Amino acid sequence: MSDTVYNEEYNDGFYEFFADVKNNPQYDSKIIEKAYCLARDAHKNQRRRSGEPYIMHPVAVAKILFKLGMDNECIVGALLHDVVEDTDYDIDYIKKEFGEVIALLVDGVTKLGQIPLSTREEVQAENIRKMFIAMNEDIRVIIIKLCDRLHNMRTLEHMPEYKQREKSLETLEIYAPIAHRLGIRPIKEELEDLAIYYLDPIAYKEIEKNLSMKKEQGETFLKEITEQISDKINPIMDNVQITSRVKSVHGIFRKVYIKGKDFEQIFDIYAIRIIVDSMIDCYNALGIVHDMFKPLPGRFKDYISMPKPNMYQSLHTTVLSHSGIPFEIQIRTWDMHRTAEFGIAAHWKYKIGKGGKDKMDRHLEWIHRMMEVGNDTENAEELVANIKGDLSVEEVYIFTPKGDVKSLPKGATVIDFAYAIHSAVGNKMVGAKVNGKIVNLDYKVKTGQIVEILTSNQQGKGPSRDWLNIVTTGESRSKIRAWFKKEKRDENIVEGKAEVEREFRRNFIRLDSDNYEAFLRKIAERQHFTNIDDFYAAVGYGGVPISRLMPGIKDEYTRNWKPKESVPSKINYPVEERPESKNVGSIIVEGIDNCLIKIARCCAPIPGEEIIGFINRGTGLTVHRRDCTNVPVDVALSPEPERWVKAYWNSNVQIEARSTIDVYAIDRDGVVLDITTKMANAHVKIHAINARPINDGNCLTTMTITVNSKEHLENVLKIIRKIDGVYHIERSTKE
Repeated sequence: MSDTVYNEEYNDGFYEFFADVKNNPQYDSKIIEKAYCLARDAHKNQRRRSGEPYIMHPVAVAKILFKLGMDNECIVGALLHDVVEDTDYDIDYIKKEFGEVIALLVDGVTKLGQIPLSTREEVQAENIRKMFIAMNEDIRVIIIKLCDRLHNMRTLEHMPEYKQREKSLETLEIYAPIAHRLGIRPIKEELEDLAIYYLDPIAYKEIEKNLSMKKEQGETFLKEITEQISDKINPIMDNVQITSRVKSVHGIFRKVYIKGKDFEQIFDIYAIRIIVDSMIDCYNALGIVHDMFKPLPGRFKDYISMPKPNMYQSLHTTVLSHSGIPFEIQIRTWDMHRTAEFGIAAHWKYKIGKGGKDKMDRHLEWIHRMMEVGNDTENAEELVANIKGDLSVEEVYIFTPKGDVKSLPKGATVIDFAYAIHSAVGNKMVGAKVNGKIVNLDYKVKTGQIVEILTSNQQGKGPSRDWLNIVTTGESRSKIRAWFKKEKRDENIVEGKAEVEREFRRNFIRLDSDNYEAFLRKIAERQHFTNIDDFYAAVGYGGVPISRLMPGIKDEYTRNWKPKESVPSKINYPVEERPESKNVGSIIVEGIDNCLIKIARCCAPIPGEEIIGFINRGTGLTVHRRDCTNVPVDVALSPEPERWVKAYWNSNVQIEARSTIDVYAIDRDGVVLDITTKMANAHVKIHAINARPINDGNCLTTMTITVNSKEHLENVLKIIRKIDGVYHIERSTKE
């Protein structure tokens, strides 16, 4: 069909770039137009939330890929990427019409469908797992997905507010870090800026305001600096380009709102980029600018001699202008510049990632590591957490004694480094040296350090279960669990069985032996295990965190397995009828007014938790949590059932309650300070705190805090769990 026919109703933007496609011999314009015709027909009755015809989205994604210089198959895949997911066409039809490679790209970008997954986390995890499998086959899958996400973020204003935040958070935690790993800087920075715009609009506008206030001053400053450098370099070197830029909003946001710096403390808001012909010219240009301006100590980085894992190469230095304004200078060759701007997309012609030992394959090691983690992780929420952690934008670069470089997320330990070298090195590790000195196993490595792993070939030697609380990367955690899964099955079964029984006792799950086994078999099948022993083993080696499964297990028990006589919701009271209660105070007791009420110290209930009252002879009434160990499962069968009475929180009264929690952590300098600082920042009042060392280099911090609801306490616990070294928290049940 002609261009005119397609433009009769609206202009979807396809033919704006198709003219360039036809003039470029590397593209097959016929198959690209064929894909466009199919997509336009398939989406003809669909519209986006903005009201625009849906075809405008795949066309926009194809245009972004074209600007990146991606190949023919990428453009076709982009045009068809929503056809299978949103229309009646299936992947077999795509394969028949366009071939297996394009079908792989389309299928890789397509979300999962018709799979019964119970939670949003599981859906997200399985979609991410599928995406990484496809990336492992062909890296172009994720490049299409990044462009798809970029256009969706550009048009996010048409989505509901909760969707804007959900998509923005996922973008910041998953897609922007992937773009960083692939070295596609423009996409990374735009994704980050758009995400911050929706996640923290006030901070975004404040940064924009600060930048706009300095815009005129900044433009004048950068123009003067550019001219000064040009006057010095141009007479010496040919084919030099000198440009300037202002730091991205997200880059400033991280330093101001996350690292707590003042706007004036950011030294690289302004930057000059010098592009030259050769590597020798890079170092010559560095000498010239250091002669012109005073370099700031500790602010020089040589990414040419030690490239980043995403292939990025440049010299970075921060200097002071003659007027005292700090600015960054980046120096690189033209080839380095192309890689810095487009990353792995600049090397699409090598077809990296498509099987075999490609010469670019070492730059994609992180994808293979993610695949290993994904295959060994049985819990959806943990898989997503591992991927987010391992995709951390901030990285450290560590040397082996032989000079090899390993990159790890910031905060990684020497154990993480050992497993990054090889599973066998981690499993046989007994110690580590950093720059020649012995360090603890929880030591966090820093860029530039030389780390030597000490190993032992002693029979039966292997990792410790405590390491799971020390390591920070999903790869390390996965490999440790894999070792226990393989080497210690019998021990895992015993450990897992004991852990399950402890959790069941704590949650008052009580069944006779026949029902107990049937109930466990049901739980094991739900977690995709063939028998109970496999389930026990997975719990034992840490593959299945039983505490995270307990809400679902309790729900299943209450609905389908709990003996009818044990249901505690209805309490058998004495025959006489109690008078109607009056809403007085923070707790309402059914049938009793003006009674002295005490909170039980054994369980310390807080607003939002199910409670029950116990009438004390002569001393009033004590309120317990319904699941307190001192409360009978069925009060009707207790020795004095008439002393147990219904009680509930008064929703009309703002209540503050005290709760005591035990925080278990690795015993390190500053852990208690970190806990109290986090509580102060969250405006949580601490009434008492006590910290003491316990076994195996750990410590226990017990503190009593004020909370106003069950949800408030859960939020506080979430904050504490994020503190470095904290591995377990529980409510204190001590008198």
